[in-house]
Amino acid sequence: MQWLNEPAVWKQERDTLFVTSDAATDFWRITHCGEIHDNGHFYYQSVTGDFTAEATLKGDYHDLYDQSGLMVRLDEACWLKCGVEYVDGERHVSAVVTREWSDWSMILLPGTDPVSIRVRRLGGSFEIYYAAGGNDYTMYRLAFLTEASPLMVGTMSASPTGKGFTAQFERFIVAKES
Repeated sequence: MQWLNEPAVWKQERDTLFVTSDAATDFWRITHCGEIHDNGHFYYQSVTGDFTAEATLKGDYHDLYDQSGLMVRLDEACWLKCGVEYVDGERHVSAVVTREWSDWSMILLPGTDPVSIRVRRLGGSFEIYYAAGGNDYTMYRLAFLTEASPLMVGTMSASPTGKGFTAQFERFIVAKES
């Protein structure tokens, strides 16, 4: 695995990755604010074909828009990120799909830690799931992203408005679909 925008502080212990996000980091393109941000932290591997990726997340979210989760990326203008985001003093599951312009959807997160996130690619379509507090997975987004291959797939975190926070990613896996 390799970094896009390696954070100043991170470590890996067995199957757990700990990342302290740097201040003023994000992935976002144009929509709403007209700005482009491409300096969030992304620890990834290259994947071809259809796959399922998942990880279990914990985080010390405390500033507006603190976020951690999974990312699938072709390039700076074609990517998706999904996971947990801190908005209005509460955790939400969120998803941003970017095809030149970013969109954003979120749902108030029921339950407690940990939160598991799953992304399943089938051709150009991507299914996004969450499971909170050990519950079963629930799909919360289906989107077209790209049929291109290979893609970069991995964990991401960012602190758009804050000074940084520590996110924990347990058991990140990518399984090829047959």
